[in-house]
Amino acid sequence: MAGRRERATKIVATLGPASSSPEKIRALYEAGVDVFRLNFSHGTQENHGKVLGAVRALEKDVRRPIGVLADLQGPKLRLGKFVDGHINLTAGTTIRFDTDPTPGDETRVPIPHPEILEALHEGSTVLLDDGKVRVRVVRKGSGFIEAEVVAGNRLSNNKGFNVPDVLLPVSALTDKDRSDLFFALDLGVEWIALSFVQRPEDVLEAKELIQGRAQINLKLEKPQAVEHLTRLTELSDSIMVARGDLGVELSLPEIPALQKRVIRESRRLGKPVIVATQMLESMISAPVPTRAEVSDVATAVYDGADAVMLSAESAAGQYPVEAVAMMDQIIKQVERDPGYRAIVESQRPDAGHSVADAVTAAAYQAALSVDAAAIVTYTLSGTTTLHAARERPRIPIVGIASQLSTARRLVLSYGVHAVHAPEEIHTFGEMATKATHTTVEHGFAKQGDLIAITAGVPFATPGTTNVMRLVTIDKAMLSRKPVGADKNDPMTPPRAAASRARGGAVLRSKPVKAKAE
Repeated sequence: MAGRRERATKIVATLGPASSSPEKIRALYEAGVDVFRLNFSHGTQENHGKVLGAVRALEKDVRRPIGVLADLQGPKLRLGKFVDGHINLTAGTTIRFDTDPTPGDETRVPIPHPEILEALHEGSTVLLDDGKVRVRVVRKGSGFIEAEVVAGNRLSNNKGFNVPDVLLPVSALTDKDRSDLFFALDLGVEWIALSFVQRPEDVLEAKELIQGRAQINLKLEKPQAVEHLTRLTELSDSIMVARGDLGVELSLPEIPALQKRVIRESRRLGKPVIVATQMLESMISAPVPTRAEVSDVATAVYDGADAVMLSAESAAGQYPVEAVAMMDQIIKQVERDPGYRAIVESQRPDAGHSVADAVTAAAYQAALSVDAAAIVTYTLSGTTTLHAARERPRIPIVGIASQLSTARRLVLSYGVHAVHAPEEIHTFGEMATKATHTTVEHGFAKQGDLIAITAGVPFATPGTTNVMRLVTIDKAMLSRKPVGADKNDPMTPPRAAASRARGGAVLRSKPVKAKAE
């Protein structure tokens, strides 16, 4: 059984034709996957439902929370068809784009999106076929534009197009997306990934539909979204740096600096951030990646990302398990590098001014001072644990969540070992007892170790991180059982029952007092 990960950075993997069987999903999990992505740009709802069922069955079997991200397709802007299936282009020539559905030829291109033509203006750049063809609008009329071919020599049926310098009058959610959204919510996924977001209103529209049933992952893929980065990060629950789409609409040399900027901003605001697209692209068809790809994954880890993601490598590639194992090895190697910790800590954002920020920062510093084995966070909504992950501590975070959905969401966050503990905590003594048992049973601490605990009082109140305590795990046998110790919780590790039978550790609680300046 795969249990504790020996790394802080997480792995997200996309499921698809190469990886949708229960056996393959298990193999991917055991190789290192923390969160599975369902890509609704491909496949049917029925197939996605079956795959999610296999993930939930695996979760029950391994007794560890597993996160699931449902990625909505978003609007797909595509050209119409051509008489011969394609046309040849010559740089410097002019070609007409219009809404006539008649197949096009060397002189005109059908574009079944009148609202897009209306939004364009003279001087606008239009990118076709993932940027392989570039044209510039030189004239606009009623229902058509004329554009000069700047680059590219061939265009075929139904190719996509992008308009990087214009805010398009298009919702981020199509009718298909709304159907997929409600389907995914009914299945109980933890994350909804939004595509084609251009402005804050797109996220607000999704939040109104989701009504708190899942958390929002904002896919940053449009230049217009970059202009609203801070506000969009505030509105969302996590961010994905979708470098493939960004690389079409922005110049490629801009992407590395933008990646670092997004990671910094997400960390500052305490939101998990995923770096995605083409990370180990060559492993779609080869058993090993290129050296450049290894460096790309390593860079995201050095930058302090919460997670790195595999797309086609795990969904449709010939070596999905090997790709996950390779990513796992790269992350571990980076995190063992003595320079890694210095880089991550040098990028720590300024401490916030809330009580939760102060308590979390104090807990981390106290844990370092006493060489604590783990930081334990009690959380209902996940906020307490996210505050701890924001610090990017060198000490493992054991996030104890009373709700299973919260535990599944926390799997995405840096350094968090999420644990579902449905028992209601009423006192500090119960909290400390549960924290001690959990850290010992999950392999993070042993008798004689210290752990740092953060929580909110009153208990079971979201967003009230206001207590920090250091607890020593004594060598004496445990004299009291944790709350719910006799319950048969399907998410409790098998060795927990044996640990309870043997007994555990007596707690000696050490409150930490603020030192007057």
